[in-house]
Amino acid sequence: MTTAPTFEDVLAARERLRGRVIETPVLRSPALDSIAGAELYLKCENLQRIGAFKARGAMNAVLCLPEDRRRAGVVTFSSGNHGQAVALAASELGIKAWVAMPTDAPGVKVDAVRSLGAEVVFAGTTSADRYAEAVAISERTGAVVVPPFDDRDVIAGQATATLELLEQTGGLDAVVVPVGGGGLLAGACLVVRTRGAGARVVAVEPSAANALQESLRRGERARVTPGKTIADGLKPVEVGGLNFAIAREGVAHALTVEDDEIGRAAVRLLFSAKVLAEPSGAAALAAALERKIPGGPRRVGVIVSGGNVEPKVLVDLIQKHT
Repeated sequence: MTTAPTFEDVLAARERLRGRVIETPVLRSPALDSIAGAELYLKCENLQRIGAFKARGAMNAVLCLPEDRRRAGVVTFSSGNHGQAVALAASELGIKAWVAMPTDAPGVKVDAVRSLGAEVVFAGTTSADRYAEAVAISERTGAVVVPPFDDRDVIAGQATATLELLEQTGGLDAVVVPVGGGGLLAGACLVVRTRGAGARVVAVEPSAANALQESLRRGERARVTPGKTIADGLKPVEVGGLNFAIAREGVAHALTVEDDEIGRAAVRLLFSAKVLAEPSGAAALAAALERKIPGGPRRVGVIVSGGNVEPKVLVDLIQKHT
């Protein structure tokens, strides 16, 4: 297995990304604070380039490639946001990109990947299906596979979101992170361990796709069969190996939330804080608003990881939760 990134790698990623990604704002909402019974600090990665934190990891990973390898292009496998992020990085660097996406990917995400110049190839409905297709494309074209989460350069890039959050808030009792493959979570663990001053990292997954929670329970990486969930970006069959190795040392609590809780959080976020999040991006907030975080932390950082929501999904959520 590739060695895990260090905090020094995170600092190097921040310098590499300077001017290429946005230092997203941290917003407050008294109404949401009241529901959560805590001070919530919302790290709005929905306002990041391509509408999600994934821009950080993908850009860092592609920039880290030697120029001779980069020339052959890049390929990835993604339900949407990481695909957009790799397409963005490839577009800026003038190289070819392919993205293996699920057949049920939201149309807004497919269109966004294509608009950035990448070629979309549909492959099944699971991350395993998409991975197999990406490997096949790499073998055929020579393109470098840029994984969505299990990669040291991707993790270091994602970690810059938590680094900014801690610097923008002056310290927190907890950092709450949504979990798909675990790259954002692993990055949060690296940063909190060095700069967190006692903060706890809280991982949040949909109850229908709890690969991390199950892995922590077993003490080893576990594969799950994701069920139906509105959080389409949080349903891999397993978390990344590097990510699990980091998370098992750094995660204080691994929680799950139901779809109704996620939907309610997204609608509350929209109307109380005027912040638009996709369901995956509202999962961490759902845990805070439902008061699921053990110990009742007072100052809670919540990563709102993305805002690329399908219009019909948003309309349905508003109708259901208002």
